[in-house]
Amino acid sequence: MRVAKVIELVGESSNGWEDAVKDAVERASTTLDDITGVEVYNLTAGIKDGKLVDYKANIKLAFGLHDPK
Repeated sequence: MRVAKVIELVGESSNGWEDAVKDAVERASTTLDDITGVEVYNLTAGIKDGKLVDYKANIKLAFGLHDPK
């Protein structure tokens, strides 16, 4: 039976929400193995001079746990 762990992360980008999600997943993949999925559950951004800046994406990331056997 496979067991997965889910963690919450916030990705950031000055280019858009998609890049914010990619940033979080790519940075997590440098320290986690077996990432199996991502859920994007909140998108926010700062506004400066009437323009969107500093895009943020809150995500839940699932990854498999290693069997100690």
